[in-house]
Amino acid sequence: MKKIVVMAHNTKKPDLVAFLKEREEWLWGRTLIATGRSAQAVEAGGVEVPLHHLSPGKSGGYNEITELIKAEKVDMVIFFQDREIQEQHHIDIRHLLDACNASNIPLATNPATAELLIIGLIRKEYAERQAM
Repeated sequence: MKKIVVMAHNTKKPDLVAFLKEREEWLWGRTLIATGRSAQAVEAGGVEVPLHHLSPGKSGGYNEITELIKAEKVDMVIFFQDREIQEQHHIDIRHLLDACNASNIPLATNPATAELLIIGLIRKEYAERQAM
């Protein structure tokens, strides 16, 4: 897993930054892809991992990620959602989530699920190294 999309609704950005900061060692050697404000929050939070900026979500960033998923250029999506927020552009989010499901891309929408995905990937990477 080399390219990981990370994004969060505004109320969840501090949670995303803390989550990534705590797992920075595991993120070494990977590239993060983030929508506008999520990318800014990650950088401001001091996460030292290569980060590719996209447009802000409601300005087309969600659609950009959906296209990357469909083009098989994303390995995993971490999107901390605030279920209380309902905005017009949320149809774009629905398309993004549907693209993950259609393309079999691991998707976490909360810290607990993201943690389990990472644990699973660590085990998978370990098994692959042992098989070599």
